[in-house]
Order: sequence, then C-alpha cells, then structure tokens
Amino acid sequence: MDIIIESFKSLLTMDVFIALMVGVIGGMVIGALPGFTASMGVTLLLPVTFGMEAIPALVMLTALYTSAIYGGSITAILIHTPGTPSSAATADDGFALTQQGHGLQALGVSTICSGLGGFASGIMLLLIAPPLAKLSLMFGPAEYFLVAIFGLTVIGSLCTGGVSKGLLSAAIGLCISCIGMDEQMGFPRYTFGNVNLIGGLASIPVLIGLFSISQVMIMAEDVKDADTKLVNEAINNLKGKILLPAKEMAALIIPTLRSSIIGIIVGILPGAGGDIGSYVSYNVGKQTSKHPELYGKGSYEGIACSEAANNAVTGGSLIPLITLSVPRSATAAILLGGFLMHGLVPGNLMFTEQAGITYPIIIGFTISNILLAILGLFIARYVAKITTISISLLAPTIVVLGVLGSYAVNLSMFDVFVMAFFGFFGYIMRKTDPTVAPIVLAIILGPIAEKNLVRSFVVAKSMPIVSYYLSRPINKILLVLIAISIVIPIINNYRYKNKALKLSEANSSCEADLD
Repeated sequence: MDIIIESFKSLLTMDVFIALMVGVIGGMVIGALPGFTASMGVTLLLPVTFGMEAIPALVMLTALYTSAIYGGSITAILIHTPGTPSSAATADDGFALTQQGHGLQALGVSTICSGLGGFASGIMLLLIAPPLAKLSLMFGPAEYFLVAIFGLTVIGSLCTGGVSKGLLSAAIGLCISCIGMDEQMGFPRYTFGNVNLIGGLASIPVLIGLFSISQVMIMAEDVKDADTKLVNEAINNLKGKILLPAKEMAALIIPTLRSSIIGIIVGILPGAGGDIGSYVSYNVGKQTSKHPELYGKGSYEGIACSEAANNAVTGGSLIPLITLSVPRSATAAILLGGFLMHGLVPGNLMFTEQAGITYPIIIGFTISNILLAILGLFIARYVAKITTISISLLAPTIVVLGVLGSYAVNLSMFDVFVMAFFGFFGYIMRKTDPTVAPIVLAIILGPIAEKNLVRSFVVAKSMPIVSYYLSRPINKILLVLIAISIVIPIINNYRYKNKALKLSEANSSCEADLD
C-alpha cells in the first residue's frame, strides 16, 4: 500500500499529466482514422518517449493504446467505418442508431463502457500481475529461453496465412535480430562490412517502417479524400443528451461487467486481440439478451458488449507482458520494446527493485481509462472530423514524423534509410498476405531467446542439454504450451478449410438441384 500511495504521488506531476492527455487524445485521433491501428500509433509515439523519464513515457504509450481502441468506435458509430478492427462489431448497431437519430447516445454508451472495460482491466492488472510475477523467481535461463520461444509460437494465431507463413515471417525477424555484434563471442554478424550495422538495427526505425510507412504506402494507392459531407452530416445530426436515462444505463451494467471479464481473459490469450474479444463478447451478449432481435439493428447493449470487451483486452494483454515478458499481440510487442528501451525488464524485478516505476505505470493506465470516459463525452463528436482530412495531406505528415522519429534515435541518416527499407519491405509483406506482426515479435524476442539459450548451455555444464531442459518441471509445462500453440492453429485451419469445402459442395448441390 505504501508503494501504491507513493505511486499516486509520482503521478501528480505536470509531465505525467501532459503525457496522459497526449496519450488519451492522441489515441482517440489515431483510432478514429480508418486504416490506422493502435500499433501504428504506439510506433509513431515511441521515438517521442526516447528522451523522457520512464513513468510519463510508458504512461503515455499505454494510454494511447487503450484510447486508440476506443477511438475506432467513433467513426464506426457515425459513418459505419470502424477506425480499428476492434470496433468492427460496433459498426452495425452504432450506425443503425445514428440513422435513427440516436447517434449521440450511442457515442455516450460506447465512451462509458469503453472506459469501464479498460478500468476493470487496469484493476485486474494491479491485482494479478504482482503474484504472477513471483513465478518468474523460479525461472532460470532455460525457462526464459522457452518463454521467448513460446512468445514466438504465438505467431500461428497472429498470422492470417496460417502457421507456415507465421513461422516464415518469424524466421525473417530472427535473422534481422541477429544483425550486429554477437554479445557472447564478440563477432560481427550480417554486417557485410558496414560499420553502421555493427551495433545492430535500432528497433524504432524498423518498427516505424514496418507499421507506419508501409501503411502510408497502402493508403497512397487510393488517394481519395474522405467523405467530408457524410461526416459533417453525421455530426450535425447528433441531437439530445449524450447520456441515456439512468434506468437504461443501469440495464447495461451487467453486460458491461460480463464483457469486461471476457475481454480480460481474451487479452491474456496468445494472439487474441480486441477484434476477437469484441466479437466473442457481442455473441455472448446476443445469446443472453432479453432482446436479441435488436442486435445488429440498433442495440445499446450490443455496443456496450463490444466496446467494454475490446478495451478490457488492453489491460489483459499487459498482464503476461509485464510479468513474463510474453507479448500477446503486435502492439504488446512494441510496448515491450518501449519497456526495454527505458531499462525495465518484465518479471519479478518490475515489482521489487523497479516497483517505484511499475506501479505508477499500471495506475496511470487505469486512470487513463477514466480520463478517456470523461474526455470522450465532451470531444468524441468533434474527433470524427479528423476523418475529413485528405489522405494527400495526412500521408506526407506521417512520413515526416517517421523520418524525424527515426533520425532522433541515434542522430543518424542511416536509421532513416533503415526505416525506408523496412517500410517498403512491410508493404511487400502486406501485399503478399503474411502479416508483419511475427517479424516484430521475433525482433523483440530473438535476442532474449539467444542470450538465455547460451546461458542455459553454461549452466547445464556437462549434462546433455535436452536432459537439463527436461529435468526442470516448469520447462515441461512450457514445452506443452509451445506444442499446443503450434498445433491448435493447424487444427483450426484444417477445420475451417473442411467447413468451407463442405459449404462449397452444398452450394454446388443446391445449384444443381435448381437447374
């Protein structure tokens, strides 16, 4: 409790308050822009935190993460265009209510339920993370190596193309992470005689290129202005009070709490993002609702279910990240890079020696969800106007920010060239189906895996390495989890293909009967 009280005191500073405001408002703006994601927002903001203190820097990044997830619901409700994939489940009900003249009330429900879902996940993070982190005391080099490998096997569920494409992307990321000086042997690897590569590739230019620049290139394929008229009409037609009557809001409490729990659980699961959490919660809500017929046609309850869940996913995904250094999503992997950049190594140390930094970050994340709800009620309708900015203006701005952020890391133009290269590389990856998320995970986790693998050989001494790994109980559990994380996506892909094949055969049979 003393640490928590001191954490509150450390948050009562002007720099942390400004960081919170930038994170919350910036996240809303990023989330409301169709095609932009929380990953892209965190990546763009990461260079800004380079010269900041750890607490305001990481509070800002986590605040932007949760606010960006909420921001996607604004345009989903007003113009039926989800700003982020996590708000796709909100679009039908939200836009239907806008057409019925209740768009402002739909925004109010989305704002409050998003804030409550994120707040609940922050409280759960505060309660679960410390005892879970104690498990890391039982971890040695072998356990940390397998934890890193387990994080890499998560790519099977992150990659839409299946496990094979996910593993291929991860292999590319591992090769990238090996560039530079070998810490154990002092031997330069994959430098090709270029002195700029001896220190390895800075993660920030790589991340900016893979996420931000590649997205700009995709956006540039269709340089059409946003439908300004549609957005302005939606905003002008927002009438009445933003809050529903107390009785109607009270009816949403149970769905919101249930959805928050679902979101937290989904967030802890590997590869399951806000979009999965919102759809799972939405379907559960529909099955248990007294008025399931309203779902998809303008249900406040449907909005509450999807929005509480997708924001609760954010706190849930931070639990394994902070305690075991296992990122469950691309955004979590970028946040892991931010933690490491500021000298924080996830695990028990974050709750002992570094508790003075960790607890303010967790409490700051929780408070950011309260700010999200308060600010959202006042500015949500105006944030939607961001979508009227022309892509021809927005894209160059993002490129400029990316160049400045990449150059600022080491004050080197070489990092700008690295950003440009990985921007083009990420664009090719996106166009050929494999996702860039496994590459990011591999770049972050690769050095951790390599370092602990070498250490485990040293600790094992004369014992055969396989026997050493199997002699430790935690390793056996981790090996089972790794096997499950690889096999389940393969089984699911096989089931989906069989289901699609049977559906296709059934359709062909029906067409033949009609003929």
